[in-house]
Amino acid sequence: MAKITASVYTSHVPAIGAAIDLGKTSEPYWQPLFKGYEFSKHWMKDNKPDVIILVFNDHATAFSLDMIPTFAIGTADSYQPADEGWGPRPVPVVQGHAELAAHIAQSVIQQDFDLTIVNKMDVDHGLTVPLSLMCGQPEAWPCPVIPFAVNVVQYPVPSGQRCFNLGKAIRKAVDSFDKDLNVQIWGTGGMSHQLQGPRAGLINREFDNAFLDKLIADPAAAAATPHIDYVREAGSEGIELVMWLIARGAMDDVHGGEAPKLAHRFYHVPASNTAVGHVILENV
Repeated sequence: MAKITASVYTSHVPAIGAAIDLGKTSEPYWQPLFKGYEFSKHWMKDNKPDVIILVFNDHATAFSLDMIPTFAIGTADSYQPADEGWGPRPVPVVQGHAELAAHIAQSVIQQDFDLTIVNKMDVDHGLTVPLSLMCGQPEAWPCPVIPFAVNVVQYPVPSGQRCFNLGKAIRKAVDSFDKDLNVQIWGTGGMSHQLQGPRAGLINREFDNAFLDKLIADPAAAAATPHIDYVREAGSEGIELVMWLIARGAMDDVHGGEAPKLAHRFYHVPASNTAVGHVILENV
């Protein structure tokens, strides 16, 4: 049977992708950030999954104001890197896992979550930057990836509790897949940041680290965080953190098992105008 073995959480700042693509990772500004992912690259090589479910938000590339799905799962065989205005990132094409994606869609919809099924889309930095941070610059990504897009751009957006419950449903779906697969689930986006208005550039270290504490040790409390707290404390784009709760809801302890092992935790500011958080949790 398929099994979720680990969850990965990371910011997906577009400037990080540019720094990688332009060879700037060793520059003094960027070096401390990329040092925080050195462990993660080694961990990824030692813990290579068969497939990754990668939760991210689209940034008006695959979707626009003409069509805004709250939750969307990619069921295609492959996904091209998106052109976000300066050409596609020079990264490998993302290979999908259509069979598992279709199974997850069937199971999760039957658990009363309305998913948009996407058979064709390009994937932007929200998905490719986390892969670059964890995998470096390979000729091909190490395994297939199932894109799982969440609307945290156009209001109304889903609550943290709704996302946490969705993670539980995804876990149930994976557990019922009848092939032996090692599956990881990644939650991306955040941490505190605001890109516009009088509070542009806002970073809240205290809120970010308190969220990481709860995410690791008390995910139900993290899920109960009201939407207004994200906006007030973490900025208008801090709401992206609800996507981390989807990944957390799929871990063993939420389903009656043991607490996960904390393999790695990292926090850094600034990266461009945002805070960067990163956690790796392993089911034991």
